[in-house]
Amino acid sequence: MTRVTIGVIGTGAIARSHLDAYADNSEAELIAVSDINLDRARSVAEKYGAPRAYSDPNQLLADPGIDAVSVCTWNDSHAKWAVAALRAGKHVLVEKPMSRTYAEAAELEREVAATDRILQVGFVRRHSPNAKVLKTFIDNGDLGDIYYARASFIGRVGNPGGWFANKSISGGGPLIDLGVHVVDLCWYLMGSPAAITVSANSYTVLGDRANITTTPRWKVSDADATSNTVEDMVNALVRFENGASLLVETSYSLHATKNSLGVSVFGDKGGADLEPKLEIATEKYGSIVNLIPQISSPTFESEPAFANEIGNFIDAIQGRAESIAPVSHGAEIARILETIYASAEAGREIVL
Repeated sequence: MTRVTIGVIGTGAIARSHLDAYADNSEAELIAVSDINLDRARSVAEKYGAPRAYSDPNQLLADPGIDAVSVCTWNDSHAKWAVAALRAGKHVLVEKPMSRTYAEAAELEREVAATDRILQVGFVRRHSPNAKVLKTFIDNGDLGDIYYARASFIGRVGNPGGWFANKSISGGGPLIDLGVHVVDLCWYLMGSPAAITVSANSYTVLGDRANITTTPRWKVSDADATSNTVEDMVNALVRFENGASLLVETSYSLHATKNSLGVSVFGDKGGADLEPKLEIATEKYGSIVNLIPQISSPTFESEPAFANEIGNFIDAIQGRAESIAPVSHGAEIARILETIYASAEAGREIVL
């Protein structure tokens, strides 16, 4: 079978995960990378054996030798380069969030509808072995009808700074950066119901936490504590058309006793924690029973998750499978996140 030829736009940390996964996939062939820093693009191309490097993504998209691209840029250009790639006839894997706004997401949906190209959203946690196992249990009816879920991603020592702290570039703070992962996971495991109302709160109280000097955290190289326009923390209740509900909480800065990650779903036959580790609760013969599937790791595993994500993208391009993270899913998550922000700003529940 003909290998799918690949270009990668952006060479930052998330791009390296894509590049590693492409390098390990026998049906993918890396052709080119682009980065605003041409020297960096050339260095990355050399490391991964790509014959071409560009400083302008438009040059990469004009390359007739490329079938598909990964868009691994800052949030403010995800939709821009995804649209450009589709118009150039490329298949697209665009990092999360697919867009900063629902308007950008809707434009992407229209572009995909007008072409025969695949657009897959980088919801990588869907592809982790623990999530795949839980989805199998749910699809086989072991949890019954899912009517409630909790999505929590709590950081306590501040944002990474740089573009992460600039709302005009990022689109927001912990909700669109961290919370998107757990909101998407819960929504996906719940069967992707349509949201009908959102009630949310947003807080900007602690800020960048520049006063915290002894607790280590990851910061970008251009972090500046005086430049911060994103929220500290968001909480929300999302109701869906099937009567189910989702409770969301996410933060960069919160006086929590520890950083934490939680993804839980509850049905009429059983429930499950996916994070911090996979464990399933059910009933057997008059007893409540906890089941722990024996898998390589009960927690999120980055390397196999990216490998599975790239594998699903290649399979979709080759016509062997459907993408499990299509453009419609990216658009609905964008709509939910945007409405959470809007509800928090308005101080009231919003009906979608």
